[in-house]
Amino acid sequence: MRRPALLLGVLLPLAGCGGAPEPKAERLPFTPATESAEAAERPPAAPRGRYLTARLLSPTALRDSPGGRRLHRLGLRTEFGSRRILSVTTRRDGWLAVIAPERKNGRLGWIPERRVELASTNFSIHVDRSARRLTLRRAGNRVRAFPVAVGRPGTETPTGRFAVTDKLHPDEPGSPYGCCALALSGHQTKLIDGWPGGDRLAIHATPNTETVGKAASLGCMRAHTADIRRLMRMVPAGTPVFIRA
Repeated sequence: MRRPALLLGVLLPLAGCGGAPEPKAERLPFTPATESAEAAERPPAAPRGRYLTARLLSPTALRDSPGGRRLHRLGLRTEFGSRRILSVTTRRDGWLAVIAPERKNGRLGWIPERRVELASTNFSIHVDRSARRLTLRRAGNRVRAFPVAVGRPGTETPTGRFAVTDKLHPDEPGSPYGCCALALSGHQTKLIDGWPGGDRLAIHATPNTETVGKAASLGCMRAHTADIRRLMRMVPAGTPVFIRA
């Protein structure tokens, strides 16, 4: 069953999705998507996929180093209501370096391994900003590629390594996010003056299909509905996302 819709009491935290000269604040609720069997790549033994993921089993502190300074408190759910699953980059003496939206782009946080259930995925998402193209890979092999809109001049889509944090269904007809969106850990650092929304990046569908394949957004990546639905079915939370210029 789908979880009840999460009504956001603050301005929508996703950024760069409108692309209009004078964007308006959105207060759209989202329903977190349930994982499909195809997306839930969780082997019963030790994780053997290419990329580790960590599902929080109890709230924990996000630290700046193993056992180091406390930065944030991580709950079991994201701000959108999805279960908290983080992308792991490093394991070290009972500690995990993870990609979390509470950190700035390119900065990692550390959590104790005893607080999580480890799993893995072979999926990865690769976005070529100059080619305006997204490629889905599995174990390094190309599965699918399709065009995406990227950030326009002045609000270019940030580059680096990020991760999928949530898979969401907007509950408002005519949403600028179309059918669905994959929220990412990354942040848009080049927000326009007066932008009333948040700064989180996303890969999402769009009713403005004429912008797909162009530099047209405020930082998010837009694609055709069929392509986003395929991603929603296939990739689990925690999937790494690599964006290059």
